[in-house]
Amino acid sequence: MLLLPACGAQDVPEEAAATDTGTQEEAWVPLFNGRDLSGWDIKMAGRPLNDNFRNTWRVEDSMLRVSYADYEAFDDAYGHLYYQQPYSRYKLRFEYRFTGDQTPGGASWNVRNSGVMLHSQSAASNEMGQDFPVSVELQLLGGLGTGERTTGNVCTPGTAVMMGDTINFNHCINAASETYDGDGWIRAEAIVLGGEAMHFLIEGDTVLSFQHPQIGGDFGAVGLSADGAGNGEGVYSLQDWQKREGEILTEGYIALQAESHPIDFRNVELLDLSDSK
Repeated sequence: MLLLPACGAQDVPEEAAATDTGTQEEAWVPLFNGRDLSGWDIKMAGRPLNDNFRNTWRVEDSMLRVSYADYEAFDDAYGHLYYQQPYSRYKLRFEYRFTGDQTPGGASWNVRNSGVMLHSQSAASNEMGQDFPVSVELQLLGGLGTGERTTGNVCTPGTAVMMGDTINFNHCINAASETYDGDGWIRAEAIVLGGEAMHFLIEGDTVLSFQHPQIGGDFGAVGLSADGAGNGEGVYSLQDWQKREGEILTEGYIALQAESHPIDFRNVELLDLSDSK
């Protein structure tokens, strides 16, 4: 997703900074089994559900890989891999690393750029040509060798978030993270508290917090058709989303992103907080 300038430094709530990111007593469960894509759905722009176009999504050496080895050019083949169960209140943790070079034809802002979509619509509810799901994105960015480039940002395709007591409609909001150059593994975590708040952590540090994720904002970033053409049963159109503008998102799906730069994921785990308040 295109990264826009931050709207000033963000204060990190004490409760987020003090959150325990995992103990032996916590019942973390793996979402990725390290062997295959069981439990996940694939949706690529312009392709039917679960068409793994050009073998973009691969499992190798216990890693879930976004690979462009079978591509000559990217050709706007945006894609997402959706865990099949929705969640509301949870912690999600994983490791990621960018590898190699961007696929020819990818946008300049997609170099070392990927993300994890939270409170997302389902894979099946995407329009055929939809580039991104309506969701809240934990954006992952790798350093470019010079200058600062934060990771753990939030981007908002078809959504908006509250920063303090104000709705922030910027498409992307910078986190207070370090810049991570190179191809090393980075630890990330999202603490998702239904429709109340989300907190993003990188390497154990809380780098961004916001409240009340909601439908609205920039629907143009999603790639929805204006007339809903080609929609099937159960598929949401632009008009469907516009009617829901302002609705707080309290739950949804988790989806990993493919947008032209190879990236690896491993140790994707979830701690369900639905019984805790």
